[in-house]
Amino acid sequence: MAKDRGSFNGKVVLITGGSSGIGLALAIRLAQGGARLWLAARRPEPLAQAAEQVRALSGAPCRVLPADVSDPGQAFRLVEQVTRQDGTPDLLINAAGITHPGYVHELDLEVFRRMMEVNYFGTLNTVKAVLPGMMARRSGQIVNIISVAGFGGVFGYSAYGASKYAVRGFSDVLRSEMKAHGISVSVVFPADTDTPQLAYEKPFQPAETKIMNAKAKTRSADEVAGIILEGVRRKRYVILPGGDTALLYHLNDLLGNARYLLVDWWVADARRKAGK
Repeated sequence: MAKDRGSFNGKVVLITGGSSGIGLALAIRLAQGGARLWLAARRPEPLAQAAEQVRALSGAPCRVLPADVSDPGQAFRLVEQVTRQDGTPDLLINAAGITHPGYVHELDLEVFRRMMEVNYFGTLNTVKAVLPGMMARRSGQIVNIISVAGFGGVFGYSAYGASKYAVRGFSDVLRSEMKAHGISVSVVFPADTDTPQLAYEKPFQPAETKIMNAKAKTRSADEVAGIILEGVRRKRYVILPGGDTALLYHLNDLLGNARYLLVDWWVADARRKAGK
């Protein structure tokens, strides 16, 4: 982790959704790199367990603050406390997120609302809270973890995809506005990653989704975290974890409207295989 130490040593880093998955994997790597690490998540017990894991694997301190970032008051208090004790974060990573797949006509409206509250407004709230300090200092980095569902309409993920498209649209404007203030922004589009969230969502996936994803590669959270931090070091705006993800991203742009014909064929083939 020597190369991480040169990039992140002494930096104040705040990670939301840091109790598991990609957020926790990033925390471990950053702690090993000497970052002054703060983790936030909704549930205190998993958060405390994550901090112990970070300390055990890095030998470095890891401070935690339970917070539901979908609540603006909690998000602002989170950033205020970090700033009061350690200074304005040098790096904010928005990894907090939830998902619940299913056919659009079967999903309850509350699922759509909750996806937007956590995935979009949770990101917006922490960004709004951290911007005044970063702008006054004229430096900082913001990393928003999105998903391949944030650039391609993934069958069965209407609620989740809408919230992630919202984060992408917000981030595009944020990048443009913050450039003049010395603040860099990155968006990350991970595909399937071996996390508790992926384990949760699989039973709810429609049959077509399971068939279309059958041959998709699942990466470890640590592998994805390593790719993310390399992109953060280079201050890349778009970070694509893996060659397959990069191919999908660029094909999506290259094909234009023709991509819908490809998606229709893909879904029709999956429905046939599912006996529908």
